[in-house]
Amino acid sequence: MERDDELSEFLRSRRARVTPAEAGLGPGAGVRRVPGLRREEVARLAGVNVDYYVRLERGRRINPSDSVLDAVARALRLNATERAHLFALVRPGSTRPARRSVPPQRVRPSVHRILDAHEPLPAMVLGRRMDVLAANRPARALYTDWEALPGPSRNMVRFLFTDPAARSVLVDWAGSATEAVAHLRLYQGRYPADPLLADLIRDLSATSEDFRDRWADHDVHQHTYGAKSFNHPVAGRFTLTYELLGVLDDADQFLTLYTAEPGSASEAAVRHLRTASISRVGSSRFPDPH
Repeated sequence: MERDDELSEFLRSRRARVTPAEAGLGPGAGVRRVPGLRREEVARLAGVNVDYYVRLERGRRINPSDSVLDAVARALRLNATERAHLFALVRPGSTRPARRSVPPQRVRPSVHRILDAHEPLPAMVLGRRMDVLAANRPARALYTDWEALPGPSRNMVRFLFTDPAARSVLVDWAGSATEAVAHLRLYQGRYPADPLLADLIRDLSATSEDFRDRWADHDVHQHTYGAKSFNHPVAGRFTLTYELLGVLDDADQFLTLYTAEPGSASEAAVRHLRTASISRVGSSRFPDPH
């Protein structure tokens, strides 16, 4: 999808999710033909000319000021992540250049050592498009043997929507899938011309109705911490918390560390991942994915 189309669809989807009551407008008269707010209502709430907002929503090449974008963001009740996404769509150069190719990502040896030292708890490094750049043995036992997969398949979103194991091991598969797609949509706003992203979206759209439905929602999120429950064939059912820590010299690389409450049943259960760990020696180092 072209950037102008992406901006148009994003604004329409956000407008459809705000009710007149939430915006303080009241229900209005007569039957509403569209869900959520009308374009003229958004324009009035933002204090801009109706025609100007219509051109913005249609993806026309205009150059709104920061104050106008802030006003539109407030009118549409955008959160901080959605606001940043709006700015990225309107001004591609304000966040990250829209390059048609990006260099391969590398994981430093010291980061690999962090993954290995985190055992027996799972740890991974996620990169652009949620590519799995590295994973320790418990993480590979928990999800899949990433190392055995061909490069393009080492991707968390692809795993969630194409590997049946994802639906069985993740207790809240639907929630995890929704979060992953929202993160991918956010990445697209920063790198709209990434050819590997285009390949991933095309492949998943062609093979997964669940992915298509979520992609059409235009949600954007960046979850940096939380909890996930698992139902593992060896370790049983347990819950882990996770933290995503940015790698300072690569803004698109995140160290994902899982932890368990000390002394909990989950801590005891996750230790059984050792018995399910890949027997291959060699820890978290993968060949280059692309």
